[in-house]
Amino acid sequence: MSAALNDILSELRTYANSKNVEGMKRFGIRANQPIGISVPVLRGIAKAIGKNHALSQELWESKIHEARLLAVFIADYKQVTEKQMEKWVKDFASWDICDQACGLFDKTPYAFDKAVEWSKRKSEFEKRAGFVLMATLAVHDKKADDKKFISFFPLLEKEAHDERNFVKKAVNWAIRQIGKRNIELNKAAVELAKRIQQQDSKSAKWIAADALRELQSEKHVALVEKKSKKLKK
Repeated sequence: MSAALNDILSELRTYANSKNVEGMKRFGIRANQPIGISVPVLRGIAKAIGKNHALSQELWESKIHEARLLAVFIADYKQVTEKQMEKWVKDFASWDICDQACGLFDKTPYAFDKAVEWSKRKSEFEKRAGFVLMATLAVHDKKADDKKFISFFPLLEKEAHDERNFVKKAVNWAIRQIGKRNIELNKAAVELAKRIQQQDSKSAKWIAADALRELQSEKHVALVEKKSKKLKK
């Protein structure tokens, strides 16, 4: 263990909060060696450290929940390799680390390919990561062509039957975020949700109903139309 890692882990332990640990359980966060540090506090620590990719690797290897979140926050996406992505995704054991890491991974050149690849995996959190990447790419990659997101539709439709909570919520999230990009993708996502709604699956019906509720709301459609007009100017 390096001196820097030892110092940071010691600092993290000073924030130990048993009430926060109990709260994590209520939110369905499966944490390894939890300390009970809130994300805003961790982001403050990360800001003080700055980007440090080597240190992020050490923090990840500690296996401590909050240390792994901190690892994501100080990692440099420009130095993230495909090998690292594969290593980390296999370590995912909670939705919060999965989602935060995908917010790092979606900046890499491997993101679209991994979204497809991981969405076909059997492991709950590896599969979730695939669909979370679809959602975060829809939010963050402003230049991506609509066709890239439409290419995700067969996978979203196929896996909508998965009853596992963290998978079905990620499928739903991806559909909703894709449908928020512009009016054309909104219409396409609505049609996708309607097809999913016809599946004989409780999970699929929930995914579709929740997505349609948002994507077809007058307020949402008006916002998407406004966004589309700005993009065309």
